[in-house]
Amino acid sequence: MGRAEARRAGQHAAPRAKKGVIRRLFTWKKMLGTFFVLSLLTMGGLFVVYLMVPVPNANAQAEMQSNVYKYGDGTILARTGKVNREIVGLDKIPTKVQRSFVAAENKSFYNDNGVDFKGTARGVINTLSGKGKQGGSTITQQYVKNYFLTQDQTVTRKLKELVISLKVDRKMSKSDILAGYINTSYYGRGAYGIQAAAQAYYGVDAVDLSVSQGAYLAALLQAPSQYDWTTATAGAKKLVTRRWNYVLDNMVEKDWLSPAEREGLKFDMPHEPKAAPGMEGQTGYIVDAANDELAAQGIDKAQIAKGGWTITLTVDKKKQRELVKAVDRQLESKIDRKKNKTDATVQAGATSVDPKTGHVVALYGGVSATEHWISNATRSDYQPASTFKPLVLTSALENGSETQDGRKIDTATLYDGTSKRPVVGSDTPFAPQNEDDRDYGSVDVQKAMNLSVNSVFAQMVVDVGPAKVKRTALDLGMPDKGFPERPAITLGTMNASTWDMAGVYATLDNHGKKVTPVIVKSAEHRDRETLTTPDAIGKQVVSRQTADTVTHVLQGVVKDGSGQAAHTGDYQAAGKTGTSESNKSAWFAAYTPRLTTVVALYGESAKEGGGQVTLTGTANSGRANGGGFPARIWADYTLGALNGGSDAKFDLDIARPEKILPSVTSSPSASTSTTAPPSPSRSETTEPDPDPTPTTSAPATTSPPPTTSAPPPEPDPDESTDPAESGGAGGNGGADGGGDGTGQDRGPNLL
Repeated sequence: MGRAEARRAGQHAAPRAKKGVIRRLFTWKKMLGTFFVLSLLTMGGLFVVYLMVPVPNANAQAEMQSNVYKYGDGTILARTGKVNREIVGLDKIPTKVQRSFVAAENKSFYNDNGVDFKGTARGVINTLSGKGKQGGSTITQQYVKNYFLTQDQTVTRKLKELVISLKVDRKMSKSDILAGYINTSYYGRGAYGIQAAAQAYYGVDAVDLSVSQGAYLAALLQAPSQYDWTTATAGAKKLVTRRWNYVLDNMVEKDWLSPAEREGLKFDMPHEPKAAPGMEGQTGYIVDAANDELAAQGIDKAQIAKGGWTITLTVDKKKQRELVKAVDRQLESKIDRKKNKTDATVQAGATSVDPKTGHVVALYGGVSATEHWISNATRSDYQPASTFKPLVLTSALENGSETQDGRKIDTATLYDGTSKRPVVGSDTPFAPQNEDDRDYGSVDVQKAMNLSVNSVFAQMVVDVGPAKVKRTALDLGMPDKGFPERPAITLGTMNASTWDMAGVYATLDNHGKKVTPVIVKSAEHRDRETLTTPDAIGKQVVSRQTADTVTHVLQGVVKDGSGQAAHTGDYQAAGKTGTSESNKSAWFAAYTPRLTTVVALYGESAKEGGGQVTLTGTANSGRANGGGFPARIWADYTLGALNGGSDAKFDLDIARPEKILPSVTSSPSASTSTTAPPSPSRSETTEPDPDPTPTTSAPATTSPPPTTSAPPPEPDPDESTDPAESGGAGGNGGADGGGDGTGQDRGPNLL
């Protein structure tokens, strides 16, 4: 054999040798032996753990305490009960309702040994890999977690849960375990246990629950907040309906429900939420606002509901009392909710903020949290109307915007105030009607703000650019809810709450530094670090000069414009009225150097299901506008909150307006301009001569001096945003007030 053959033979021999070694090391006998050894070690380890881990006493959270809510001065506002829970035995729970929980969570419950090893192993692996909470636990394991352990997602807790569940399953009957599970679970709405849940969702005792209702409560446990029908999104409603069907189908599968009975069942929608006892008046609204804020800061409402919290609020007891009195004096004493159908629909809401700290010092959510659950202070399903117009001016000043013919926009800039005048320069046709279809002719920005002239501010939105106006509004604190980039936003066609608008106006009051209202000063719990309110004052979002100039303009609204009803006390004030489409809401947003308050009235149908309705006819009067009830409530409250008045003055850095004669054109392309001498400077204490009376004649060719004075207006001359009236000429208005016709200018335009 030659060298080459020997080399090849050696190469073949080496792999064979290696394979022989592997075979000797990993024979099936050795592998089986290793498996048995490891199994014995694992079993031995589990046995040791089983012996060493005792069944503990009930955890602290299973014996929950009350929560204490305090005013800013430390006095107690409310003490919520230990826990909204009443333990009931299985004899008080219909058998089919009991089984609906088994069908939902653990079909093998009556036959298993209390644990799901596969599900537990999966949970441990997911915990180690950082995938978070996973399902798979039996009813026994969930009961052990609720009653003996904590909700922490750790490997140690999962192993303890497994061992204790095995012991509990041996020591307790299945009936006792099921009763414990049903009574310790959290169902949402602050309800622990099936008795509280039955009352919270259906207004009945547990013994009276139907199979359909029981199946919903069983389905609810998977995601209580998400699956609450009254607040669930469309997607969540589909999910909970699917799970409701899953529960009932499983009951049929287990012969706990006949197919015929299953076929006849219909989903029983739960009732609207109701406040727990002791939450009457404004207390429930304030507590709910505080809980919402804590939840936004990362403290789950389920944790809050378990009690043990001492929550100190920013609410000022005196100011809160004054706000309630103001609503009672200026609104409730003048309406008849029982005999007048319109009065029965009126809902008042208000939020008052300290602009220097961002603290909510008073809040009005409605007649009572036990009578009207939705808080009118924080709800955001109505339009803020013309209270948005100051934000249009803010954006124009901040962006250094110009009119279509190149004139800088300031308080003295002249516009054409003709009602239904189509805006120029917009891709979206829009020709809003002024209040009472009134024409104002040539009108400067100050007067247009005083009288809330829709045609002027619609054109200003186009001049600035809707996208820029929206950006400024969001910077100031407006929520991005239904906020189109169209000229119609000048009429406040987006959604906002009094809380939102109080933050926006407080930002203007605070010289352009962002104010985000807060209501919780601190929250303490013995098992957690004390939570303190984050700084409510943010960065400079618009320049001081811009904010102060807008404040100066809004002083004119209160002194000489649509907000004169608020000019009743010894204090400086700046504000704006607003009345939405079809008079469904009426607003007054205003501030003094020390207090920013927004008051709104909403028309809400008194019929089941609610819905927005007109306020026209409130207190047997005509149109309920922002310059009426809201402004009077604001004035009454402000006077009391400021102890009868205040000598505090606005410290304003005002932009001086340029004096430019506007062009008078029949079309935007044929424009000429003439420059007039500069206007005399103005101060807060010196008002210029009154403006000329509004006219329906062609716009003037000379510029009147800038002014904050005007003849007495009609009450709150805000917008009429009925789509049929607000569209461009030749077309019908859209939902946002924009028309679908081309629209032609009505004679000479001042843009």
